[in-house]
Amino acid sequence: MLYQLHELGRAWMAPMTYWAEASAKMFGQQGGWLSSMPGAAQAAAGWELLYRIGKDYEKPEFGIHSIDIDGAVYPVIEREMLRKPFCRLLRFKRYTDDAGNLRDLKDDPPVLVVAPLSGHHSTLLRDTVRTLLRDHKVYITDWVDARMVPTEEGAFSLDDYVEYVQEFIRLIGAESLHVISVCQPTVPVLAAISLMAGRGEATPRSMVMMGGPIDTRENPTKVNDLATHKPLSWFQDHLIHHVPPNYPGHGRRVYPGFLQHSGFVAMNPERHFQSHWDFYLDLVKGDLDDAAAHRRFYDEYNAVLDMPAEYYLDTVRIVFQEHLLPRGLWDVRGERVDPSKIHGTALLTIEGELDDISGQGQTRAAHALCSGIAESDREHLTVKGAGHYGIFSGRRWRTQVYPQVRDFIAGHAERNDAPPA
Repeated sequence: MLYQLHELGRAWMAPMTYWAEASAKMFGQQGGWLSSMPGAAQAAAGWELLYRIGKDYEKPEFGIHSIDIDGAVYPVIEREMLRKPFCRLLRFKRYTDDAGNLRDLKDDPPVLVVAPLSGHHSTLLRDTVRTLLRDHKVYITDWVDARMVPTEEGAFSLDDYVEYVQEFIRLIGAESLHVISVCQPTVPVLAAISLMAGRGEATPRSMVMMGGPIDTRENPTKVNDLATHKPLSWFQDHLIHHVPPNYPGHGRRVYPGFLQHSGFVAMNPERHFQSHWDFYLDLVKGDLDDAAAHRRFYDEYNAVLDMPAEYYLDTVRIVFQEHLLPRGLWDVRGERVDPSKIHGTALLTIEGELDDISGQGQTRAAHALCSGIAESDREHLTVKGAGHYGIFSGRRWRTQVYPQVRDFIAGHAERNDAPPA
């Protein structure tokens, strides 16, 4: 009943939220009679803070409509290349009328960004996509909120995730493709490519794995500790709920987004409290730039999706509790996942020095598993001073990480199919 109670509380709060929004506008409207009253700035700030605490946060837009490349502005169109029940494959296509520039764009290598299915929407990788568009044709997995998927579409497991990744790779064309996986999908991406290699299929030219839980026995974090200190039955009994009747996925078993969000906030409650207090003070002082930055961050941070129960429980068990991938014991649809069968695909792993979600060594563990990849085709990068998000978003991503990712991809435009000596 927890999900139903949450929806009831949300409906009960709606009138108050609407009133708070209207009051913030009335007291903050320049030239309005209420804005000239004593304490109007404090009232407007307080009402807006209440509104933002109580409002619903819908999935944000990517909002990438153009890209600047060497001083030239190119329009960008977001296109849906394939729709699956639980995911859409999107492409951000760049356009130009200049024949020379068009040839250059067509020569850029294609990149598939596999976004995490771990609470936030794929728009969390907006900065990743925008930066990659300078030098690449960019595709991204856009995972669907499970509460919006009707039950007749069936379940979605970690095995299904692996098959989705394989289908996307085949659709784009593995022969020229480079795959970037961010956080959670490093595991199913490595599995997908391992299985393709084992079958003799073409595999991507390179894999870039960023801050992922390949082997969570290495330098475990608080996130890892929770999974190992609770039995799988605890996660099923306490975190899995049925979608209520007011959504298309009525009856589907999910790990609700609102519970995930509570967990995110509980990791750093003091920081979030201080951020909201600073937002209030910025509004009172009229510091509109900092207030706008707060809105942008929390519009993304507070927008969460429901995860399919089967997929979530599979991930807890296979990745965090039983460590089946690094132990060489993971079977997907009856096929053993063996990363050592991958060759001719280059590997770059990236970790943040201060990552408190995927500790140092967890992603780098992929190198030991991928023994079939030549040493010359493997690299590792530890980003000094970077936390989890800093390796794929923000200033460090743009100035320190991306140049190395770009150069690594460019350096492996040609496939090296020779097995290691």
